[in-house]
Amino acid sequence: MRLYLAVLSGGFRRHATYRLATAAGVFTNTVFGFVLAFTYTALWEERPRLGGYDLPEALAYVWLGQALLAACSLMGGGFEGELIERIRTGDIAVDLHRPADLQAWWLAADLGRAAFQLLGRGVVPMAVGACAFDVALPEHPLTWPAFLVSVALGVVVSFAVWFLVALSVFWLMDGAGVVQVAWLSGLFFSGMLLPLTVFPGGLGEVARMLPWASMLQVPADVFLEKRTGWGLLEAYAFQAGWALVLLGAGRLLQEVATRRVVVQGG
Repeated sequence: MRLYLAVLSGGFRRHATYRLATAAGVFTNTVFGFVLAFTYTALWEERPRLGGYDLPEALAYVWLGQALLAACSLMGGGFEGELIERIRTGDIAVDLHRPADLQAWWLAADLGRAAFQLLGRGVVPMAVGACAFDVALPEHPLTWPAFLVSVALGVVVSFAVWFLVALSVFWLMDGAGVVQVAWLSGLFFSGMLLPLTVFPGGLGEVARMLPWASMLQVPADVFLEKRTGWGLLEAYAFQAGWALVLLGAGRLLQEVATRRVVVQGG
């Protein structure tokens, strides 16, 4: 456990060194936040209570999306690029022989990355949005820690998805296609473009059942106090369920890949 805590801390410190990249990310997230906020304002003025949100709630959703964009790797950009490169070059063989679990190692590193991204690229855009627009904020103080728990679960689900994407390179010549599919899926099914509650009929029902909903839609609903009491527990159960399923799938794929490396090495 101490090893993985050290890896987590190292992941945080590693990303904290990229100050210019962080500043550029804050600026980009803030600019896109303004673009989306004005777009949402025009849309919600025409369609009040669209998706069950009033305008302040819709604006809060916009800025939550910008705050969680990097932390939850909604469009990639987390650890997957480095892991894919190590698989492609064969350096992963060294990792598999280390006295540390591959999945746990990368999860710890990604949690450190996500913690920094939430603080470094999430707080400022959210604060700017709250100052510039009439943004709905939680009424109850306990909503804030409940929201952070939901975000943490969303980060784990995101890691599990990207871990599976990265491991697919063991059987593919190039992971670019899988990465692009995962990127587009995350952009659309997380609710980054529009809340999933806006999606009509069966599409909306399916989208809200997919793992990407854990990364933005569910944390946003917790923040907006749409999920309270048993609803909050159901939200956590949904996120934890997907985390366990996807981590289990990643564990199975890791074991298959390890056997393949051992066979090829032999």
